[in-house]
Parts: sequence; structure tokens; C-alpha cells
Amino acid sequence: MLKPLLAWCLGLSITIASTQVVAEITIIPKPQQMEAGEGSYRLDAQTGIDAPKGARAAEITAFLREAIHSQTGIELSRSTHVHGIVLAIDPTVNGEEAYRLSVTPRGVIIQASSDKGLFWGVQTLRQLLPLEHGASVQIPAVHIEDAPVFSYRGFMLDVGRHFYPVSFIKKQLDLLSYYKINTFHWHLTDDQGWRLQINRYPKLTEVGAWRTETDGSRYGGYYTQAEAREVVEYARLRNVTVIPEIEMPGHSMAALAAYPEFSCTQQPLTVPATWGVFKDIYCVGNPHTFTFLQHVLDEVMTLFPSSYVHIGGDEAPKDRWKACDACQALMREQGLKDEEGLQSYFVKHMQSYVADKGKTMVGWDEILEGGADKNAIVEVWRMWFGNDVMRKALLNGNRIIMAGPFYLDSPLDVLTAKSIYHTDITKPTSPSTQGDDEVFAEHRGQILGGEAPLWSERANPYNAESKIYPRMLAFAENLWTGKHDDAAYEDFEQRLQANYRWLDAQKVAYGPEDKLVATYTISFDATHGAWQLHAKRGFDDLHNHYTVNGAEPTAQSPSFDDAVAISHAGTLRVMPFRNGLRYDNATVFTLVDNLASGHPITFAQPAAKEYAPGDALVDGVIGSTDFHDGRWAAWHDSDIDATIDLQKDVAFHTIDVGFLFEPNSRILLPEHVAYEVSSDDQHWTSLYSDTLSVDLAAPAHKQSLRFHSEPAITARYIRIKATQHKTVPAEFPNGAKDNWLFADEVLVQ
Repeated sequence: MLKPLLAWCLGLSITIASTQVVAEITIIPKPQQMEAGEGSYRLDAQTGIDAPKGARAAEITAFLREAIHSQTGIELSRSTHVHGIVLAIDPTVNGEEAYRLSVTPRGVIIQASSDKGLFWGVQTLRQLLPLEHGASVQIPAVHIEDAPVFSYRGFMLDVGRHFYPVSFIKKQLDLLSYYKINTFHWHLTDDQGWRLQINRYPKLTEVGAWRTETDGSRYGGYYTQAEAREVVEYARLRNVTVIPEIEMPGHSMAALAAYPEFSCTQQPLTVPATWGVFKDIYCVGNPHTFTFLQHVLDEVMTLFPSSYVHIGGDEAPKDRWKACDACQALMREQGLKDEEGLQSYFVKHMQSYVADKGKTMVGWDEILEGGADKNAIVEVWRMWFGNDVMRKALLNGNRIIMAGPFYLDSPLDVLTAKSIYHTDITKPTSPSTQGDDEVFAEHRGQILGGEAPLWSERANPYNAESKIYPRMLAFAENLWTGKHDDAAYEDFEQRLQANYRWLDAQKVAYGPEDKLVATYTISFDATHGAWQLHAKRGFDDLHNHYTVNGAEPTAQSPSFDDAVAISHAGTLRVMPFRNGLRYDNATVFTLVDNLASGHPITFAQPAAKEYAPGDALVDGVIGSTDFHDGRWAAWHDSDIDATIDLQKDVAFHTIDVGFLFEPNSRILLPEHVAYEVSSDDQHWTSLYSDTLSVDLAAPAHKQSLRFHSEPAITARYIRIKATQHKTVPAEFPNGAKDNWLFADEVLVQ
């Protein structure tokens, strides 16, 4: 069949008008070579598909039939005598993922040297189809020669911090495949949750998949092995490889809560409900730890046929290993100079095991610490080290995947679609040191590609799509075309605008290109005795629905666009909606009647600019346990000395101030707290004094320090003093420096 096809393509070249602008063609990622032809091909129910024999070709044909029917409403002919669309294997098409697509008024042909390339040609054909249903549709005449610059184009989803249902993951696989992303990195385990069923160790999901949130609720979930196989198969049909990640030796609290015997202390642990880095990690000095992890990986590798297995390897504190006799004995036995050498021992042990199973190990760039085998693939994320990590990996002979520039959990106004598009992973980050350009150029072939991770500390199934799209489209084109200049971006921007219509049709809750979806601020208007809730919207057609009784907002709840007055205390919830789609979990404001609300407050030391302004202490809004919620004012390495002017003598019974304790983020309770009152700002009376110790074993929590008097206290001025700890326990890293005080409200009632 090859000769007639080649003749057909030669005939096509006569009709191509290479100078014609293909305004209606908005393919992302843009093909490497694309020339417009004359006219179009009419696709209707008489059109059939001619494809090679074989199971994979049959799957690709079925996929194309369903895609055409879904997008246009046309059911293609199944007659063996009617074609119109031809899929063909052609060894002359150079590259495993390369394809050639030609459309003339006579028909469509997609040629590739492999099934992978054939499928990407089908995805490009889908982007040439109109969105409207009809008895027939027109496909513009065009000739495309295309292949990716990078072989690894990945997306990572962290399901440990927040759990995502299989239906969500399948939807993302559809979208990723549409834009030729070929790898789904499934981050299945972390401190806050173990998400994959392991038959040999049932407590991993019975215990490790669930945590108790700070409000007492139970949160979690996991994927059965049947569901994992279902996702892997769904991805395979769409040309996407699923790479599992099982974190080790750090980020393993969920596993150790289930099986504490594999920790160094062997003491009971709980699945944490807070983020951060935890000291309890797998015990390298216990040989049973490796047996456990090998058994786990045996089941994982059976479920995931990918040639790659990701073992994490990042953020593994060595505190427990330093205090562990068995770990120190192993270090001496192996002749290792420090605990970084133990990490290298751990990683190389697991790499050897994975290699014996015919797999290649991938790890985050910390696997280089202490030395890594050159056969490991290094995923680079620590961009603040500049080019050092990349240079070290390349000179060691490792292949690398660049992830650091593409962290999708970064705010939309910080990591924009444009900045992702302009990132060139083949060049050193700026500023580069002498010789970096030469190293990168010489070792260019070791850069497999890039990955865009979505870490889920602040991502969930409702807001994740706004973080992924449209930035994923910029990432997809970056890795496919390798182009980053301004002219290329302007062209991409035009095609991106056209692609929003397709994303709308898929009910994707995509975000703005360079703004936050919605930012809510609230303040107390003392003049009117009401709160003012303000919204800064990333879309003009985004609407904010809210409730004042603590109920979850819906699309039928009252709404506002830019601002609304709230007159009564209670639990206020506000949620963004657009095109009928919910864009996030509700932002919650706990409003309280406070005699200090809206009154002037002054500070001896100003609050840190990174968090809420100081007047958040008198806005009548209580903070949550999340210090990023905009309700917490913070002081870095300084004390709190605040004075509230009630502007007249006021009678009250209670002063209550909330402080935060979260040692993993270096947030400590104050060492000493005092409340004083005055009627003239000159003579002060002490009402309350308390001294607190540092208990590093205590869980993260909010602590209220409350003064109450049955007889009313009358005063105009209230002073709050809270001092930082001058000394801290020896095991607290870096001592009494670089610590924070967080306060959320001075509640006067």
C-alpha cells in the first residue's frame, strides 16, 4: 500500500500553497512544519478509516472514531470499501513519536513509523476538527511534518496531601494526551497519606490512607489495585505512560504510622494533618526496612509496566539516623563518612533492586547527595541552587528531568503561562557560572525533558484545573517545539485563545494566564458596624457565591462580583464559580462580635509584610489553623507589642488572643504574654500574665490565651505584649533565631 500513499502525498505537494496563512488552524503544540493547502476535506457518515492490522492500530482507530463522534456527532462508516481517512505505518518517518499528516479535498492520511507517532497524528487531526455537530464538517487542507524536541513531557500529581478520584485523573489524562503530554507521574505516597493498596501490608491503607484533620474530621482515601490498573490502561490507550512514585526514605510518616517497626524509634506515630518535613523516616539501619520496601515495590512494579519507578529520595532529615545505634553501626561498617553517605547507601540499594527487576530508578535531585549511580535518572527541582544540581548530575553521567521551573502549585501571577513558555531547559539558569554553557551544550543529550508537578498542599480536586490549565498548554508547546522567543509566544497566545473554546466544551475550570482566580479580603467598617467582603477576580465573568450560616455555597447561593456588606457575625463562606463550574473550596471567614473591631491599633514593631497586616488583629475575623489564610499577622525574630485605642472608655469582661504553634514552620508560641489596660495611655494596669514553655512533641495547633473577669473592666486602651523565646530545646534546629510569632485576633468582649 505504501507506493499509492507516497504518490498521493506527491500529488498533495503540488496543491500546497506554502505562503497561505492558516488562520483557522490553532494546534497546540504547534507542529514543527506546517503548510496550508487549498480547499478542505468534507468528512461525513460516508467517511471510513483504513488502518494497519494489529491490536494497537485497532485501538487507535476506535479512539479516533469515538473522538470524531463526540466532537462532531458524525458516526463514521465501518465499510471496508469506504475510506477517506488512512492510518499507515511508514518507516521513512523519522522518530518514535514523529508523524506526517496530510489533508486534501480527497482525504486524510496519517503516517508514522510507530504506533506512538500514529496516535499523535490522530490527536492533531482532532484539533483540526470543528467543535460544532453537523451532518458533515470541513477539515482544512494542510500538510504537517512533526516530532517532539524532548522525549519526556510529564505531569505529576501529588495525591498524598489531597486525594483525587479516579474520574478526575481520567479527565486529566484525556486533556494531557490531547496536548501530547506523554507521562503521568503519580505521586502515590507521602507523609499525609498512603494512596495505593498493597495486599501484603493492608495497614498501609487501613491506617496510612487516613488522617484526622485539625477540626476532628477524618480525611483520606486510596486506590485499589484494580483502580490502579484501570488508570494505567486508560493512560496507555491515550499514549501516556504512568510512572508510580513510592517515597523513601523520607516523606514516609503515613507508612510508619501503619508499621512503626520500620522507623528508628519504633514508637507509635500518627498520620500528620499538617504539611512540612518530618524527622521520622525509614530506618536505614534495620535490614527489615529494605525487605518491607522491596515487597511493596514488587506489587507496585506488577501494577505499573512503565520502565521507570520513582522512589522520591527528597527532604530526608537525618536526625533519627544520627541517634540510631543500628544506623551508626551500618555507617561504620560501610566506611561512610556521614549520614549523607547513608542516604546514598539507601538509594543505591533500592536502585539495584529495581534494576534487577528490569526497571530504571528515578529520584528527586537529593539522590545525588552522598553520591548516586549514573544510571539513575535525576529529577531536578531545587532551582535555588542555580545550576549546581544540574551540573553535578550531568557531569556524573545521569540523565535528568527538569521539574523546578514548572511547579504548578506556584501562584498564577508568579509562574505565568508566558514564563513557562519562555523557559529553556537546555540552558543554565541565570546567572550562570563560568563553564556552565559548555557543560550544558556538551551534555544536551542527557536532558530527557521536563515535568510540571502539582503538589497538593493547597491544591484539591476543585481548584487543581485552574492551576494546571492554561499553563500546561504552554508547557506542552515548550517541550514539543523547543521554541521560546517572543514571536513564537505571540503566535502561541493567539492559538491559546482559540483553545479556550475547546476547554470550555470539556468543562475544564481553567485559570487565568497571569492572575489569581479570586482573592478575598475582608475588613470591618466601624462607621457602619458591618464587614466589607471584597473580591479581586481573575475573570470578569467569575461570580462569587456565599453563605452566612456556615453552609457550603452552591451556584444558587447569593452572589456578588466585587464587594458585599456582611452585617452579622457568623461563619461566612465564599466560593468562586465560572461557566457553572466550581473553582475552589470555600474560603471561610469566622466573624465575631469584637468591641475592638475597626479601632486603631499601633505596634512597637510592625508585622511582617509577608502575612496579614497588623490591623487584622482587630477586624473581627478569627484565623483558621492555616497561617496562609490571610487572617494571621506575624512577627519574625521580634516581639509583639500592640496597643488598641477603643476611642472611649468601654466596659468589657474578656480579652482573648489566639497564637499559633507549628514548629515545622518555625512558628512557636510566645514565651511570655501580658495584657494591660489604661484610660489615659499613661497609667497602666496589668490584667493577665502567663509564661509558656516549648513542647516540641506537641502537635501543631492554635492556642487561645484568655483573660476573663466577672466584674466588668472599664478602659480605653488595651496593650498586648508577647515575647519570643530566648532559649529553645537543643533538638530544635537553628535555636532561637529565625522564629516566628503568629497572632490572629485580639478579641475584646
